[in-house]
Amino acid sequence: MRFKASLIFCLALFVGASTAWAEEKGGDDLRSAVQNPISSLISLPFKFNFDYGAPNGEASFLSIQPVVPVTVGDWNLVNRAIIPLIDTPGPVAGTPNLPNPVPGDGATGLGDINYSLYFSPVKYDKAIWGIGPSISLPTATDSQLGSKKWSTGPTGVVLFQPGWGTIGGLVRQLWSVAGDSDRASVNQTLIEPFLNFNLPKGWYLLTDMVITANWQADSGNRWTVPLGGGFGKLFKIGNQAMNVRTEAYYNIEKPDSAPDWQWGFTVQFLFPK
Repeated sequence: MRFKASLIFCLALFVGASTAWAEEKGGDDLRSAVQNPISSLISLPFKFNFDYGAPNGEASFLSIQPVVPVTVGDWNLVNRAIIPLIDTPGPVAGTPNLPNPVPGDGATGLGDINYSLYFSPVKYDKAIWGIGPSISLPTATDSQLGSKKWSTGPTGVVLFQPGWGTIGGLVRQLWSVAGDSDRASVNQTLIEPFLNFNLPKGWYLLTDMVITANWQADSGNRWTVPLGGGFGKLFKIGNQAMNVRTEAYYNIEKPDSAPDWQWGFTVQFLFPK
């Protein structure tokens, strides 16, 4: 399965959607919530990624990433999941949920699902922060698409929101604790610095680089470090608030089997309280 038809739909949505935004009351508050990965905003993003330049060819990814926050007393409990659907002509390298690719001639299906729970205070001063556990589930429908391991570890995020936008970072560490003994252990760090610069009428510039380190690999194949960015826009279709963004990144450091560059497109449904 390829995701090209979905991509065409998303592009049409991005170009043809209503641009009503900035004049509406609360528009800037909504934009701040969207740029905060641990806000009290319920959202449903569909993130498409396309890899280019890998030795085994192009790969396509659709990550469904629901965010459901729950307020309990003075704390927000932010539930975040990453549900990856993958189409690849061969082993997948450098993805957050697959640190140890295995040989094969390609596969299509569900990858390993990751779930994180962030505990974040409702009231804060300047820094917004959250911390909690993360777990990766061996849900892949093909051995090439997942680690076959149960993995867990801590995750945390901190960000600041000055008047011009948002700056911050997310960190996650996973270690395998159970699973197929014939598969390599998981020991992976994810570092995700992000920056948004707001423009008029709901537009913004962004960079959101997902850096990974596979500590099980040799030093020359350990790091995946992308460099790049993109732009996005908030708008409404009828009463439905939406966020759409597109971005591209070049891997300045990567494993031998990883792609040279990638670009992505996200369509996010927003449900303000």
